[in-house]
Amino acid sequence: MKKIGFLSFGHWSSQPQSETRNAADTLLQSIDLAVAAEELGADGAYFRVHHFARQLASPFPLLAAVGAKTRRIEIGTAVIDMRYENPLYMIEDAGAADLIAGGRLQLGISRGSPEQVIDGWKYFGYQPAEGQDDADMGRRHAEIFLDLLRGKGFAQPNPRPMFPNPPGLLRLEPHSEGLRERIWWGAGSNATAEWAAKLGMNLQSSTLKQDETGEPFHVQQAAQIRAYRTAWKTAGHTRESRVSVSRSISRC
Repeated sequence: MKKIGFLSFGHWSSQPQSETRNAADTLLQSIDLAVAAEELGADGAYFRVHHFARQLASPFPLLAAVGAKTRRIEIGTAVIDMRYENPLYMIEDAGAADLIAGGRLQLGISRGSPEQVIDGWKYFGYQPAEGQDDADMGRRHAEIFLDLLRGKGFAQPNPRPMFPNPPGLLRLEPHSEGLRERIWWGAGSNATAEWAAKLGMNLQSSTLKQDETGEPFHVQQAAQIRAYRTAWKTAGHTRESRVSVSRSISRC
């Protein structure tokens, strides 16, 4: 193990015994938690993203606030459900938060986990393409996001803009150099772990991994990580990949 951090779901409850009674409590305490974790020497502050729940749901304002309050600790998500995301708008949010944090974002994305509502992404205005399912749609959104993170221009400039444009096609701004290499995929299967490796994403492996062989969980998780590392090597990436493993700790 090289680094250790925390992952918070950011629950709140109006129950009398709760110390996080509302969304404001959760958000402000999440910032304080990250600051305290940095002071104690932790390496990462990660936040879960769940829609339609009394939990953290909009990660980028929180990541930006944590980035402004800390100096060293890595800041990230595990995971952002890409079925709900507009990849272009996400580029702008992620770029801004990463620049505020000084290049410390480690964004975990995926096709999502069990939801609070049925097909919640429909309420966000998204539908899978014909012949595809919602998992395909999430991976497609991820591919668009990864491509745009390279910072290449793609939009035709207006010949009579409000402000002067740089030459050539325009990209989304702000662009944060290096963020493309700090994207992680939360893989629920060996196949999606290998897909993530081919695309140059780091791997987040958790207890949400599917049972694919009937073997004990730790055996299957180790096999998933090996499959990922083999696919990474086969893809010929020049940088070293990163793998995170999460475990749940309950407070009684």
